[in-house]
Amino acid sequence: MILYYNFLSIKQVPTTKTIYRKILIWRYKYISERQFIYILSIIVGFLAGFGAVILKNLTHFFQHLLEGNLVRDYHHAFYFLFPIIGLTIVFFIIKYVIRNKVSHGIPSTLYAISKRKGIMKRYQMFGSILTAPITVGFGGSVGLEGPTVATGAAISSNVARLFHLNQTSRTLLIGCASAGALSAIFKAPIAAIIFAIEVFSLDLTIASMLPLLLASLSAIITSRFFFGSDVLLPFKTEDVFTINNIPFYLILATATGLGSIYFTEVYDRIQKLFDKIDSPIKRLLVGGIGLGILIFLIPPLYGEGFEVINNLIAGNPEEALKNNFMNLDLSNVWVVILLLLGLVLFKVIASALTFGAGGVGGIFAPTLFMGSLLGNCVAKIINTTGLSSVSESNFTLVGMAGLMAGVLHAPLTAIFLIAELTGGYDLFIPLMLTATIAYLIAKYVHPYSVYAMQLGRKGELITHNKDHAVLTLMDINRVIENNFVPVYSDMDLESMVKQAVVKSNRNIFPVINKKNNKLTGIILLDDLRPIMFDQTLYKTVFARDIMQHPPEIIIIGIDKMTDIMRKFKESGAWNLPVVKEGQYIGFISKSKLLTAYRNKLIEVTS
Repeated sequence: MILYYNFLSIKQVPTTKTIYRKILIWRYKYISERQFIYILSIIVGFLAGFGAVILKNLTHFFQHLLEGNLVRDYHHAFYFLFPIIGLTIVFFIIKYVIRNKVSHGIPSTLYAISKRKGIMKRYQMFGSILTAPITVGFGGSVGLEGPTVATGAAISSNVARLFHLNQTSRTLLIGCASAGALSAIFKAPIAAIIFAIEVFSLDLTIASMLPLLLASLSAIITSRFFFGSDVLLPFKTEDVFTINNIPFYLILATATGLGSIYFTEVYDRIQKLFDKIDSPIKRLLVGGIGLGILIFLIPPLYGEGFEVINNLIAGNPEEALKNNFMNLDLSNVWVVILLLLGLVLFKVIASALTFGAGGVGGIFAPTLFMGSLLGNCVAKIINTTGLSSVSESNFTLVGMAGLMAGVLHAPLTAIFLIAELTGGYDLFIPLMLTATIAYLIAKYVHPYSVYAMQLGRKGELITHNKDHAVLTLMDINRVIENNFVPVYSDMDLESMVKQAVVKSNRNIFPVINKKNNKLTGIILLDDLRPIMFDQTLYKTVFARDIMQHPPEIIIIGIDKMTDIMRKFKESGAWNLPVVKEGQYIGFISKSKLLTAYRNKLIEVTS
């Protein structure tokens, strides 16, 4: 009897699944979808902000421990060793702990939105936290913004899955996490919201704006709780913008536009070179040694580089350049200009080597770094040549906006980020002018940002073009129909009538090769109707005699949804065959395609 009562008491203890089910039922009963999104956006903002705190603190711990205690106190040669050691540790963590590839932050998030319906794998919630601080803390010349965004995005994606939210809500929460991550890092909540809208192509509506605001607010409160009022770029504008400086800001805009093209071109080419190296060990050695040599020769390339930026804004370039390996005289302004330009040229190479070697980080910080240097150089050249007297600190800040707009294709983010960092809108006119022109110059040469380059080339990038976005989100496998009865090329008329026409309720028949299942043509019911009742032709007419080439063929793995729509439009066909590596798969009908398009449009815009 005692055992019986014990058994009953054990059975009455609620399991985790039971509690989870009850929570879901309670939520569906008492909380509307919109209210629940608001609640989750606050939670996601907090988690993204907390992720930013962890990443920053870990990175600063490594940097202080290594660069502060070992390099400065013991030997300069550690600048060569640390990047190699850090990248090696990251390699082993990825291989033996995470056991999955940790992709670059924002590109991997964009891929999840466009091709995985906003679903991100669980390991992505902690993959960047384990690897990015080691990459950057040991000298990797990349930033933490991308990994922070990826961490927040992965958390929000899995939270959305936990509560069975649809694709549109998942995408919105990913945008909320991205806004929260950037808000926590820079303490710039408005710029963070604009970043989520620009980069992730979110719709600017009340339904999306309020969750973004809540997430950004939640994240910045979290950041302030841990970091106080400290900011990465502590600066207030002192020099007033005058209308006479517009021609010089036009020069800066052109310089940052060209600098953006240089960044994208060099980064892309180095990545392609590393892609050709099959062995990850070889990539680690080539990238690690190359990065170690660069940082040994040019120490300011170590890590994110915000200390260099702050020195430039404060008017202390000598402090940023004091470790130059040739011990050049920094009292000569032209020497300073040449050294700063050298940093501009080599920063992107150092960043690309870090990624190529398997490091984990982002390109947000490198663009700010290069932009600040370029802006400072332009101002120094203008002042030194006597063309005018311009504010070097203002040009440094505006240069950051110009390069960010050109490289990331996010001009509004660039404008509002610098405006918020400087505590006002005194530089709004030069920021708008420089960011817009730099963006237009860069976009003319490179239609896609570094974030979206690979997806954009494949036509898989979600954009603000709603038609293109819907087509990108559609799954080709869901619209393929398989209820077409095939015939073989050597099949006679009698067999076609008895084995195909009689059994099929479709008016088209794929002709395939019996040996390899390759599509050789199609036969329309209209082709068979004039002869199908003439029995004298049953043994003399074969499928190969009456088949025709389809007006278009859809190839899986090559054709995107936009290509499929174009093929239907140009051919005027109602059904088109689908092949994969030449083998017949099925057909796509125009009616089913348009129905799927309409359903996806409703889902995306709901």
